[in-house]
Amino acid sequence: MEKESFIMSARHTASHVLAAAIKSLYGNDVKFGIGPAIDNGFYYDFDMPQNLTPEDFDAIESKMHEIINQNLDMEKEVITRAKALEMFQDQPYKVELINDLPEDEEISVYHLGDLFTDLCRGPHVENTKFLRSIAFKVNRISGAYWRGNENNKMMQRIYVYCFEKKDELKDYLRMLEEAEKRDHRKIGKELGLFFLSEYAPGMPFYMPNGVIVRNELIKYWREVHRRAGYVEIETPMAMNRKLWEISGHWDHYKENMYTFKAEDEDFAIKPMNCPGGMLYYKERLHSYKEFPLRVGELGKVHRHEASGTMHGLFRVRCFTQDDAHIFMLPSQIESEIKNVLSLVDEMYKTFGLTYHLELSTMPENHIGDIADWQMAEEGLKNALEHIGKGYVINEGDGAFYGPKIDIHIKDAIGRTWQCGTIQLDMQLPKRFNLEYVAEDGTKKEPIMIHRVIYGSIDRFFGIITENFAGAFPVWLAPVQARVLNISEAQSDYAKSVCDKLLQAGIRAEVELRNETISKKIKEATKEKIPYVLIVGDKEKENNQVSVRVRGKGDIGAVNIDEFIEKVTEEIKNRTLTD
Repeated sequence: MEKESFIMSARHTASHVLAAAIKSLYGNDVKFGIGPAIDNGFYYDFDMPQNLTPEDFDAIESKMHEIINQNLDMEKEVITRAKALEMFQDQPYKVELINDLPEDEEISVYHLGDLFTDLCRGPHVENTKFLRSIAFKVNRISGAYWRGNENNKMMQRIYVYCFEKKDELKDYLRMLEEAEKRDHRKIGKELGLFFLSEYAPGMPFYMPNGVIVRNELIKYWREVHRRAGYVEIETPMAMNRKLWEISGHWDHYKENMYTFKAEDEDFAIKPMNCPGGMLYYKERLHSYKEFPLRVGELGKVHRHEASGTMHGLFRVRCFTQDDAHIFMLPSQIESEIKNVLSLVDEMYKTFGLTYHLELSTMPENHIGDIADWQMAEEGLKNALEHIGKGYVINEGDGAFYGPKIDIHIKDAIGRTWQCGTIQLDMQLPKRFNLEYVAEDGTKKEPIMIHRVIYGSIDRFFGIITENFAGAFPVWLAPVQARVLNISEAQSDYAKSVCDKLLQAGIRAEVELRNETISKKIKEATKEKIPYVLIVGDKEKENNQVSVRVRGKGDIGAVNIDEFIEKVTEEIKNRTLTD
C-alpha cells in the first residue's frame, strides 16, 4: 500500500477505534454520527449526554491504544437495506444516512472485532496491529451541527491528529505552536493593524498601520497589472435582482447574499464583481482586434458567512477581491493562461511564496451544458500541460459557472493557503449575450477568464502577516524607520533626521519621550520596526545616525544620506530581507 493511501486508511480505521473507545468509556447511550479521515488526522461526531472536556483526552487516548493492541480485524460485510436499518435501529443518525442512500447503492458495514460496527464504505487497514506504528493525539472538541445544517442538533466533534510516524506528529505540533505565535489576530492587535467589532461581525476595521500595508498591496497590484496591459474599472456595490437572476447568483447563491428593497425593487449587495464586469463589456460593441481585453477591478464584496465559520481576516463577510476578467478568442486561451500564471509567479515571488496548482472540475451544482464544461476543462488541462506546470485534479470543486485552476501558496512554516484562481467561463458570456465582431464581420461570443491573484486582499493580508510574523519587509512595513534621541540635547537633530526621511519617501517617525534609550529600543523592537536610528551628540556632530537593523542588531553609525539611499533602494526593489 502506498504511503498516502496507507495513512488515509489508517486514519479512517483509527476513527472507528475512537468511536469504539467512546462507546466503551461512556456506554450505549452514545449516538454516532460520521468519522472521516482529513488531512491532518480524523474526527468523529457524537451525540451523548456527557459534555467532554480536555481532561477526558488522556483516558480516550489510553482506551484507543488498548483497543489497537488487541489486534482486531476490520471485517467488511455487505448487507441489505432492511438488515442495515435493523442493525442501526438505535442509532438515528445512521438510520438517516441509510434512508438517504440511493436504492441501488451497496450498503456495507465494518466490524471492529466484536467491539464496534459502523456504516462505512472504507477503505481500512486489515487489522488494528497496523495502527501500532502510527502516532496520534486527541486535539480538541468542538460543536458541529449534524450534516453541517444549523437547523439540526449540535453534536460533539472530537478531532484527532494522526500521522504515520512520531516525528511527523512532533513536527506538526511544533508547526502549530509556531502558528499560534504568528496568529494574525494577535499580531494585528499588537501592531495596530485591524480589529473586528460586534457591530459589524466579519467586517474588518483597518487601523492606520493596517491601511498602510493594505494600500501598499494595492499599489503593487496596480503597478504589475498596468505593465501587463490591464485596465481598471469600478462597479456599484449594489445592483438589482434582474442582474443577479441573469448571472445565476439569485438562484444559486442567494442564501449568501445581503439583499434589500428600495422603492419596491429587490437589490443585492454584490457577493462578487463578475456581473458588473459583464455590464462594462456590454456598454459598447467590441472588435476581435481589441482582444485580449483585460479588465481588472479591486471590488469590495459582501457574503453572508455563518458566524461559526468566521476567523480573523481568513474568513470574513466583507472583503476586497483583486478581480480581473479577460475577454478573448478561443485561440488565445493558452497564451492568456500563461500570462496570468506569469503574473502569479511574479507577484508571489515578491513575497517569497512558493505555490502549487490544482485543477477543479465541474461540481454537482453547475449551470450550462456538460459539453461546454468538457471543452472548458480540456482547455485548462491543455494550457497547464503545454506550460509544463505540475498540477493535481480536484474533482467536483469548480465554480458553478466553470472549471478553475486554484493556486495554493506555501508560507514560511509550511502551511498551504488557496489564494489565486483562474476560471475559464463559458456561461456568463452566454447568459449576458456578450458579443464581439469577428474577423469575418459576424457577431460571436467571446471566451472569458475570471482570475484573482491575491484572491482576497484581506485574507492575503492575514496570510502574509503570519508568514512574516508581523516583521514585514521594509516596503510593506507601516513604520520603516524610527528615530530615537538619547537626550533632550539631540531633540532638534532627531526631528530634522525624521523630516529628511519623510521627504525622501520613507515612512518615519521620531520618538522624543523622556525615557531611557534602552526602553525606547525595546519598544521599537516589539513593534517590529525594520530600522531604528539612534542619535546622540556624536551622531549630531557628524551628520550621522547609529543604525539598529531588525533581527541583526547594531551595525554602527552611517551618514544619513547613505542610509536614505540604501533604504529607498530597498523600498523601490521591494527587497524581502532587511
